Amino acid sequence: MRRHWGLALLVLANLALVGVGALRGGDEVTGAKRRLHVGLVLDVGGLGDKSFNDAAHRGLMRAADELDVDVRFVEPGDGSDRESALRQLAAGGFDLVFGVGFIFTDDIRAAAARFPDVKFGCIDYSVVPGQPPPPPNLVALRFREQEGSFLVGALAALVSKSKSVGFVGGMDIPLIHKFEAGYRAGVKEVCAECRVFAAYAGNEPKAFADPTTGKELALAQYDRGADIIFHASGKTGAGVFNAARERGKLAIGVDSDQYHDAPCCVITSMIKGVDVAVYETIKATVAGKFRGGVQELGLAENGVGYVFDERNAKWIPDEVRLKVEALRQRIIAGEIVVPAT
Repeated sequence: MRRHWGLALLVLANLALVGVGALRGGDEVTGAKRRLHVGLVLDVGGLGDKSFNDAAHRGLMRAADELDVDVRFVEPGDGSDRESALRQLAAGGFDLVFGVGFIFTDDIRAAAARFPDVKFGCIDYSVVPGQPPPPPNLVALRFREQEGSFLVGALAALVSKSKSVGFVGGMDIPLIHKFEAGYRAGVKEVCAECRVFAAYAGNEPKAFADPTTGKELALAQYDRGADIIFHASGKTGAGVFNAARERGKLAIGVDSDQYHDAPCCVITSMIKGVDVAVYETIKATVAGKFRGGVQELGLAENGVGYVFDERNAKWIPDEVRLKVEALRQRIIAGEIVVPAT
């Protein structure tokens, strides 16, 4: 019988430096096969970002419910806390440990080398030209975010009445540039005369958790004439949605379906299958089929996409939907190669 512990703010002996989340699972059964223990260390912003971290957590909780595994998530502080969380989970008997976000790349690579018998997964692992490939006990999960961003860029341009749209990024780094590049390319594919404004919240990880700056950047773009803004900025995006409410404009969410954050204004969200990547990696590990190395997911693998349902149909006419879907098929077929920079 499984037992469920709620959020624990108590610091356990083997996780003394970090905030510890829920453990789901149960005691080992004598004589039975040991359950898989899975740990997940969240990115900047932690739970409640309604985006990237929440998606990873959703995949972890799905695995706990469907695969009968024990799971724990950790919300670290800055700097050494992140490395400590990975190391202490690995040393504490966890079989599979995830780091959520590119910022984990160096730390998780070091942890994988130090604990060769533990399996690791890194969401948005940063591949550096000339660097050796990930070790066999580390799966580097990457996405072609530019492909999903291309589709919402085309959608924004087709829906826009002002022919001016915006983009607000979190941290000014190559990963977020992929979102901007795809978005710009999608806009220009269907509306050569459309303008695209772009701005970033900063150059440090905290740029993903700064709603105040997000609102300021969005207000500036709305005031310049943009009527739709796509954000790729984690919790900072809450500020974009606040600006959309204040100005009576529209916005596009990211990573997860963010309609509920601003039903007034969110016409769609660019979906990134972080939850699916986490769940499928756990499932493969349970089945003894874990495979290290780089795995990249795009439109063809259903790793990215966008939301269309009865809630946003009022903003997206059938002819727009058909044009966007035609573009999806052309990307999958290789007829359109979406730029990442």
